[in-house]
Amino acid sequence: QISKMFGTVVVGVGIAGLARIRDLMNPMPSSPSEHLKLIGFVSRRSFGSINEAKQISLEDAMRNEDIHAAFISTENKSHEETIRMFLEAGKHVLVEYPMALSAKAAHELWEMAEQKGKVLHVEHIELLTEEYKQLKKEVSGKDLVKGTLHFTGHVLDENKSGFPAFSGIARLTWLIDLFGDLTVTSATREKQKDKNYSRMTVHFQTANKKPLTWIEERGPGMRREKKINFCFTSGCLENFPEAPRSSVGLFMQDQNLFAKKLLGQVSKEELAAEKWRILRCLDLAEVIQQYCEEPEKIYS
Repeated sequence: QISKMFGTVVVGVGIAGLARIRDLMNPMPSSPSEHLKLIGFVSRRSFGSINEAKQISLEDAMRNEDIHAAFISTENKSHEETIRMFLEAGKHVLVEYPMALSAKAAHELWEMAEQKGKVLHVEHIELLTEEYKQLKKEVSGKDLVKGTLHFTGHVLDENKSGFPAFSGIARLTWLIDLFGDLTVTSATREKQKDKNYSRMTVHFQTANKKPLTWIEERGPGMRREKKINFCFTSGCLENFPEAPRSSVGLFMQDQNLFAKKLLGQVSKEELAAEKWRILRCLDLAEVIQQYCEEPEKIYS
């Protein structure tokens, strides 16, 4: 019995794309990733080859019958179009979050993947970090009274990365994964163009009507970090619990998960829960964007 191999192509060779090429060429021994074989990569820049991987055109990537799956690591703005092309070409797709910059597009693409019987996998390495796994253990079973998640980071080009609720969807994913479904009660955004500064503040309610706040703040020289303040009936958590270093890289963990899906080794329940979470977060991101972009209400 010959074990099934899936030919793959990496599209986009920024930081994530290069990590993908590296991990596809050096799969973890006896892991699901051993079923993935890198055929080539696609880039707008011309490289010729990277390590042993050779550059191919987008057309070749879509036509080549030895390529069964595409890893999409382009800028956020082009995710939607690239996913659509590869699904139409009958390929499985792994894409970096956010899968699209509108909820409507995300739902359409998901439906398309299901109709074609293809795996559409959205990378969520933020859920795979040891820091997060420890936090989830810590929060588990506690009753939330109120909480805040405050992210700071460097400036992003919004034309490429999308509205902050989409580019920062990793934070929203944390909140939904930790505290269950949320409803947006209000959202505002402050922008200082001259200073290249942006701060989005979102207020949510949990199913039990408890308040949660998400702040996404970006500006020149801002350190990339997350601060938490979650208060429970049993006390407040203001620092991340100590977490060990993981021996397996985040992209490799994600790649193993994708390979497991291709091999049919992920349960229907897990797949359904993941689909709900991903689409729910994108729906909420869109609601947040609409709140922030509403013209100021003028009271006479």
